[in-house]
Amino acid sequence: MPLTPPPLRNDCFSLPAGVDWTPVDEALALLRERLKRVVSSETLSLSAALGRVLAKDVIAKRSNPALPNTAVDGYGFAGSIAEGAHVMPLVKGRAAAGLAYEGTVPAGQAIRILTGAALPAGVETVILEEDVTLGKGEIAFRGPLKQGANTRKAGEDFNTGEAILTAGRVITPADLALAAAAGIDAFEVYLPLRVGVLSTGDELCEVGEMAAPGQIYDANRPMLLALLRQMGFVPVDLGRVADDRATLRARLDKAAFEVDVILTSGGASAGDEDHVSALLRESGALQEWRIALKPGRPLALALWNGVPIFGLPGNPVAALVCTLIFARPAMGQMAGANWQEPLGFDLPAAFAKRKKTGRREYLRARIRDGQVEVFKSEGSARISGLSWAEGLVELGDGALEIIPGHPVRFIPYDSFRL
Repeated sequence: MPLTPPPLRNDCFSLPAGVDWTPVDEALALLRERLKRVVSSETLSLSAALGRVLAKDVIAKRSNPALPNTAVDGYGFAGSIAEGAHVMPLVKGRAAAGLAYEGTVPAGQAIRILTGAALPAGVETVILEEDVTLGKGEIAFRGPLKQGANTRKAGEDFNTGEAILTAGRVITPADLALAAAAGIDAFEVYLPLRVGVLSTGDELCEVGEMAAPGQIYDANRPMLLALLRQMGFVPVDLGRVADDRATLRARLDKAAFEVDVILTSGGASAGDEDHVSALLRESGALQEWRIALKPGRPLALALWNGVPIFGLPGNPVAALVCTLIFARPAMGQMAGANWQEPLGFDLPAAFAKRKKTGRREYLRARIRDGQVEVFKSEGSARISGLSWAEGLVELGDGALEIIPGHPVRFIPYDSFRL
């Protein structure tokens, strides 16, 4: 029976009483606490499961190695070997991977054995062929050699019945190799999260159209759809809606039947033409989180017919930052994955900056010659900086004075992918 998640509560985005400006870490903690999985599960074959989120722990059906075996090409025998020169007779035949040796190797004798072969009865130790002189029906070599040298124990990697992959993990190519070695041919995984992207505003026009005076091309939608694809979600293009509440309401109603999450850009503040926040406010489902963040302080959060909505700023720089910092880990959790924090690295700054206390800042950045450069302008309208950058520099909530060489936290864009 597929796992079916419970619906989200209508108050899942509400802030505690008295909260005004919300620090970034508190906002993330609230999202982590209140957002739950919204997708059900299915069973997929090994070859079809790459990139999907495990719904159950994967239990090994077979130990690895299944039997004690040799790690090298050489000669196998019982026990250990003392220091000094030794000569040992060879039994007839050999042991090779996939070809079991049926007999028993008597004590004081050796057998030719090849890498990966199961150890025949009577063999506990293997000496490398490079350390042996081969004669007619016998080998000569020097000790000492410990018992068990150059062999692998049964189950030293993992044993039958052991959990080798845990629920919530996004399946990688290496995981497929691990599962295959354990005899696993199928996984129970969560259905991929379907995320709709909707742009709003009279000022927007589509790329390829003739932009009228005062209009701008919609840069957010292609960016967000591509981000979602890279993150392993299923992006759904909900198009562009003008500043008309009836049209917006109809589009959201339709989208609620098609997707698990909705990202909107534009119209999320409190101005006369901010129809996204106005419409959500009318429905009684809106929570506006004023986050102590630069860029992108306002973040509108709501449920529309039970579907979570992230109301992102219309500015592409702020939309990208809010998506990476807030929507990405939240959507990962809704997709059944474990909450994932981006991996950052402390590297020397190649810039100088003075920052006041009170809010966290994210600067477009890249690494050159082992140092972190930041884009020449912090202006959030400079979209070229997004393409120029390879990640973000995160500056903490407190006051800072950065000089060249000072360590700063650099978060590569790749760290935000599932």
